[in-house]
Amino acid sequence: MITLSGVSHSFGGVHALDGIDLEVGEHEFVAVIGRSGCGKSTLLRLVAGLLTPSRGRILVAGSPVTRPRRDVSVMFQRPALLPWRTVLANVLLPTEILGLGDHRDRAHELLELAGLGGFEKRLPHELSGGMQQRVSLCRSLIQSPQVMLMDEPFSALDAITRTELSEELQRVQLARPRAVVFVTHSIDEAVLLADRIVVLSPRPGRIHRVVEVDLPRPRALGQVELDEVSRELRGLLVTA
Repeated sequence: MITLSGVSHSFGGVHALDGIDLEVGEHEFVAVIGRSGCGKSTLLRLVAGLLTPSRGRILVAGSPVTRPRRDVSVMFQRPALLPWRTVLANVLLPTEILGLGDHRDRAHELLELAGLGGFEKRLPHELSGGMQQRVSLCRSLIQSPQVMLMDEPFSALDAITRTELSEELQRVQLARPRAVVFVTHSIDEAVLLADRIVVLSPRPGRIHRVVEVDLPRPRALGQVELDEVSRELRGLLVTA
């Protein structure tokens, strides 16, 4: 579904990424971890078509990425909800922009799946931070994208809410699998969610190691098997 071949990127004299070769399958969840400044978010923006690589090429569904695509959604750290629109209207916003027709049934389905049934008419200021991010997740899914790109979407939340949303995302992915690239600083979050975890080296970011997480789903934090993978990843980050 996603192919990066020899992708490098520099800006303002900074060599952010160097020689990235990576493939992400159609229903695969790939997490990207690494030290701050190693190019994780840059990698995501390149796949999203928000940046153009200095070298190499990126394909999504076999087509070169030259600009943002309708079948690729991006979820950032902040929910960025429009304060004057209701929960339902915020979720439906991408379908209005893209002219995709009536998706209200789909929006209600997603809100129910995210535990927000009954909150459709609320405004963003009436919701907690975790609930706002759930709305953002539903908005990212409303047009049924083939690819979801997620840039530390839960990093601004408290630990309990972050765990709840990670488990929520796991349920969503099990119900409607798609290709996901998930950038995070949290090793435990990566192990909970991912099929594979890409460890980037410090700048310029190169792929130091790719770790398979071959464990059954659903997963839960605290599982002995997850802790073993987490320890391996911590060691890799030290040596990257």
